[in-house]
Amino acid sequence: MSLSLDEVRHIAKLARLELAEGDLAATQAKLNGIFGLIEEMQAVDTDGVEPMSHPQELAQRLREDRVTESDRRAAYQSVAPQTESGLYLVPKVIE
Repeated sequence: MSLSLDEVRHIAKLARLELAEGDLAATQAKLNGIFGLIEEMQAVDTDGVEPMSHPQELAQRLREDRVTESDRRAAYQSVAPQTESGLYLVPKVIE
């Protein structure tokens, strides 16, 4: 697939990009290069290849799932203007 300069202008307009006339040819070459790479990748036969989450066999180092902070709810609510049953009370803003 090869884009014309008019198509590059149209794409730039849709993307709300302002391209100077001198930049159109360079942008056209870059976009055509990207589309060429996509065509090459689509030409590769991938039947029977299982999807991978990562190209290398790596194990994730996961930390132990445990609580590391103390409960400070009482301290936080002690400075609140109004609380009730462990909840913060706020003024009604929707009528």
